[in-house]
Amino acid sequence: MFSELALHDRLLKATTKLGFTKTTPVQQKAIPLAMSGKDLLVSAKTGSGKTAAFLLPSLHRFLENPAPNSGTRALVLVPTRELARQVQKQCDQLAEFTQMKSAMIIGGEDFKFQKSLFRKNPEVIVSTPGRLAEHIDAGSVDFHDLEVLVLDEADRMLEMGLIEDVLRITKSCNAERQTLLFSATLKHQGLNDVIRQSLKNPESLVLDTHKDKHSQIKQQVILADDFDHKDKLLAWLLANETYNKALVFTNKKVQASRLCGLMRYKNNRAGMLQGDLSQEERNHVMSLFRNQQIDVLIATDVAARGIDVSDIDLVINYDMPRNGDDYIHRIGRTGRADNEGKAISFVTSFEWNLKAAIERYIRHNFEKRTLDGLAGKFKGPKRVKNSGKKASDKKRLDSKNDDNKDEPKIKNRRRDKKNIGKRRTPTEKSGSGKTAHTRSDEGFAPPKKRV
Repeated sequence: MFSELALHDRLLKATTKLGFTKTTPVQQKAIPLAMSGKDLLVSAKTGSGKTAAFLLPSLHRFLENPAPNSGTRALVLVPTRELARQVQKQCDQLAEFTQMKSAMIIGGEDFKFQKSLFRKNPEVIVSTPGRLAEHIDAGSVDFHDLEVLVLDEADRMLEMGLIEDVLRITKSCNAERQTLLFSATLKHQGLNDVIRQSLKNPESLVLDTHKDKHSQIKQQVILADDFDHKDKLLAWLLANETYNKALVFTNKKVQASRLCGLMRYKNNRAGMLQGDLSQEERNHVMSLFRNQQIDVLIATDVAARGIDVSDIDLVINYDMPRNGDDYIHRIGRTGRADNEGKAISFVTSFEWNLKAAIERYIRHNFEKRTLDGLAGKFKGPKRVKNSGKKASDKKRLDSKNDDNKDEPKIKNRRRDKKNIGKRRTPTEKSGSGKTAHTRSDEGFAPPKKRV
C-alpha cells in the first residue's frame, strides 16, 4: 500500500486520485531506498510501475526540503520523445496538489521556446539526451543545483547510440546529486561505463529480469507460407479476435505503410507509426490511438519505442523480431499492470530459426495455433536440432570402400561432355586389317575417294 511508504500527504492524495492503491514490486522496494538518498541500479521490465518508483521519492524529497530559489532539482533522461511525454504527464499528475512544475525538452520543438522554459527553473525536467546536449553546448541550462538524476530505460539509450550525450550531460550535473538508473537488464554491453561514470556505490535491485516469461501474456505462433498468407492471417485476426487496441509490428517502413492501407481497405480503423513521420504527425496518430478513434496501430520497432498505452491487449508480430530483446520489448506493450494480454507471431520457413532462438533466449516455448481454413503448406521443418533450429536436409554421402579412398577423384566437367556428337562403331574391311567407314543410320556417309 502507498500509505505504508511514508510519502508526503499531498503525494498520497494524488496517488489516491489516480487509483494507485497497491504498490508494484518495483515501487515497494525502490521507493524506500530512493527516499534514503542512495544511488540505485534497478532492473525492471516495461510496465512495472517504475515511473512512479523514481518520481514519488524525488517529489517527496522536494516537499520535505523546499528550495524556492534553487534551479532545476530533478532531471529525467529518457530515450524517446513519446516516453518523455508520458513521464512528464505522470509527473504533473503526481504533483497536482503541490506547487511544483515540470518541463519537457525534446527534439522537433522550438529551441528558443525551450530556452525560456529553462529560465523558469521548473523543479523537474524530462528530456531526451540529444536535444538537452544541444542546450548544454549553447549554454542554455545550468544543472549545478541538481539533486536527482534519473536515467530511465538506460539499455535502450545505449542501443540507440545516445550514450555519448548521456555521459556529457551527467558530467555537467552537480557531483553531489543522487542518481537512479532503471534498465530492463543490468547486463547490457556498455552499461558498466555509464554506471562507473555516473553512480556512486549504487545498490542493485533486480526485480524483474528481462527474460521473465510474462505469465500474464499468452504467446502464440502461427506458421505462414509467405506475405500473401500473412496478409490473410492478419485480416482474420483483426476481424475475429477480441481486443480493445491492437499493435502490429513489422520490420520495415514500406511494409508498415502497405499493411496500413490494406487493413483500411478491409474496413479496419488502422493507423501507422514509422520513422519518417514528423513529430506533429506522430502526435496525431498517438492521440487517435489513445482515444480509440483508431484501434489498430501498425508500427516499426524504432517508431514504437516509448509507446505507453495502458489498454493494448493484442500484439501481432507480422514479421518476427530480429532478436530476443526486441521480442520482449514488443510484447511488453500488452499485459501491463498484471492485466492479461496476447502476443501472436507469424513464422515462415525463413523465420523458423529466429523463432527457435527467441524461445531459447526467453526460456519459453510458444503455443502453436492454426486458423480454420487458413492453414498453410509450411508445417515446420522435417528435422530439428536440439536447439530447436531446423536441421539441414542434405544427407552425408557414405565413403566408398577403403580400397578406393586413396584413388584420385575424377572430375566430371560439363565442358568435357558438350558438343562431342554421337559415337560411331568402326568396322573392318574384309581381307584387310584396315578399318573401313561405311554409312550407317547412326553416322555420316564416308568421304569420297579421290581419282
